[in-house]
Amino acid sequence: MTTIAQQFTSLYEIEKIHAQAQQAFRAGKAMSIAFRKQQISQLGYLIKDNEERFKEALMHDLRRPALETEFLEFAQVYHDVAKAYNAIEKWTAPTRAEFDLNWWFMGPKHKAEPKGVALIISPFNCPVMLALSPLVGAIAGGNAAVIKPSEQAPALSALLAELVPKYLDPELYHVILCGVPEVTKACTIYSQIVARLTFIHSQVLELRWDHRNGRIARIIAAAASKHLTPLTLEVWKNPVVIDPKVDLKFAARRIFWGRCLGAGQICVAPEYILVPFNIQDDLVDAIKDVYHSFFPDGPEKSDSLGRIVSEAHTRRIKNLIDHTRGTIVFGGEADVSRKYVSPTLVKDVPEDDSLMSEEIFGPVLLIIPVKDVDQAIEFINERDDPLVVHVFSKDKAFQGKVFSNTRSGSCVANETMIVVGANGLPMGGTGASGYGYFTGKDMFDQFTHKRASIDNPGWVDKVGFSCRYPPYKSLKPMMALAPSLPPRVGTHRRSWRWVIWLLLAAMAAGVRLRAEKLGVKMIPL
Repeated sequence: MTTIAQQFTSLYEIEKIHAQAQQAFRAGKAMSIAFRKQQISQLGYLIKDNEERFKEALMHDLRRPALETEFLEFAQVYHDVAKAYNAIEKWTAPTRAEFDLNWWFMGPKHKAEPKGVALIISPFNCPVMLALSPLVGAIAGGNAAVIKPSEQAPALSALLAELVPKYLDPELYHVILCGVPEVTKACTIYSQIVARLTFIHSQVLELRWDHRNGRIARIIAAAASKHLTPLTLEVWKNPVVIDPKVDLKFAARRIFWGRCLGAGQICVAPEYILVPFNIQDDLVDAIKDVYHSFFPDGPEKSDSLGRIVSEAHTRRIKNLIDHTRGTIVFGGEADVSRKYVSPTLVKDVPEDDSLMSEEIFGPVLLIIPVKDVDQAIEFINERDDPLVVHVFSKDKAFQGKVFSNTRSGSCVANETMIVVGANGLPMGGTGASGYGYFTGKDMFDQFTHKRASIDNPGWVDKVGFSCRYPPYKSLKPMMALAPSLPPRVGTHRRSWRWVIWLLLAAMAAGVRLRAEKLGVKMIPL
């Protein structure tokens, strides 16, 4: 396969690009709704007009099947483009605060305003969707934005660098191609950072370090913290809990598909299965059947299995497999020069095994036998919060027990992978699996600030609020409308006392205004 040489953006150029984007942003170029809609539409057609070129780039970088590219990359971006384009007026309209008697006359409201110049650091695993879906949110929010695609996907990165300035405003929206020093610098000068962190994510984090847990996220967070730059981060290692009563053939098909999609390099993919001891072998047999149905001529010859992003990561995964103390049921082969790792199933995996030491990020599925659902829950809770907890069970009580007693970014029953595309749902992590939300309105919210406002009319001082000014006498007129505390014990009954005070305040205001018209001097409160 042809190697693509990348021309990295220098530190000087990054600072120059940031200055240009900031200048355009401060000039208000991105503020009008009409402009935002036009740019969002252009972003959609950036993909639509070049679908075949994107497929070719991803075939080069990941040997990704075309159908996976359509499913993993295009579908979500098209949805986000359509949603933002049609809903932007609603998203950007002022929102009135919930009614409160003390404040309603001041017209309390808040409005979504842009944060500034955003830096979007996208990984290699879904390099189109994880660069351009956040960009939709940034544009809808009225921001300028700079995309830093992964240098581990060189063909895709080069294509984005070519197309973004052709389709979008070149003063506001940019692509930079760079490595560790440049990204570390960039993390200190942008107003919002969105980093969709595969643990091997962009050259921010090249493979000179061990990759485990949230190390990469912590590096970016540390760089951004120097300037209080807000972040949206995402990392993972996702469990599956099996109900012994579930149809194992049904569960095996969906779980193994989720693990093989994108060659296992997808953030929401299931990674290990917690199954009762007495049905582990039955589950193994079901997964073996699925394996043979997916790859009847073997996975290495299949056009439906992608490749690992680099030789270094292939070598890392091979090393994890070689050192496992579990039993390899099938697979386990790796060809570093061809960046190939065969779909692999490992059973009886100890909890301190090499395969549990970090995110595998490859088509390797683990089975960990447990005594019962309680031990499965305990196993999950002893580790960092995952991005997704999966449960395969038709029993709502079983599902509820697992979901209620664990923490994760999402909880999914009887499915894998597709939660990220579920319209209207926030997608994000919690704890060590990240923070912030992704896709749709939630992505818009990440790129905007809710700016609160009130407008207090002068007449309120005439109905009791003048008591706030020195010399102080009594705050009783102001405190009369304050809500009463609930009882220490028992239930709280709503009081209608506020209605009486409202009527008295209205009457007082009316009397005062009438007196002023008649020239009668009133004694101040």
